Amino acid sequence: MRVLGVDPGLTRCGVGVVEGQTGRPPELVDVGVIRTKTQTEHAHRLLEIEQGLDEWVRRLNPDAIAVERVFAQHNMMTITGTAQAAGLAMMVAARHDIRVALHTPTEVKAAITGYGGADKAQVGAMVARVLRLPTAPTPADAADAVALAICHLWRGGANNRYAAAVQAHATRTGRQ
Repeated sequence: MRVLGVDPGLTRCGVGVVEGQTGRPPELVDVGVIRTKTQTEHAHRLLEIEQGLDEWVRRLNPDAIAVERVFAQHNMMTITGTAQAAGLAMMVAARHDIRVALHTPTEVKAAITGYGGADKAQVGAMVARVLRLPTAPTPADAADAVALAICHLWRGGANNRYAAAVQAHATRTGRQ
């Protein structure tokens, strides 16, 4: 399974693609950041992010897109841009008929480090370790995007198998 992780942001939108399957360690396919300039008009910044995400999807053909679930912060301007970038990732996934999943920062940190309160340095170090990289991807937005993709590989697959088993049981027993 190939997963595109998106760490949404208006100035830096982290993107990372990993590939993996049960019983094998995940492999890094590509990682980067879609950047926009703060002096660019807001609507055009969103357009640049959408175009960048669409290009990543077309080029790397992911099976799923994992997006960081936006949570309330003190700075409403920051959360607004972050939520808009997350929405763009979901829109691009829908356009290409790709499954999308939202993962909270705590869920991602727990999956990668074993501790939901891990800091960015700990997440980056574990991403490097899991993928057998000499150093963590930079900037931190890129490492966070890769962590999202790994989290989805590890947790999303199990959730999908569980949902499929429940659906199969419901179909067999006529309880849909």
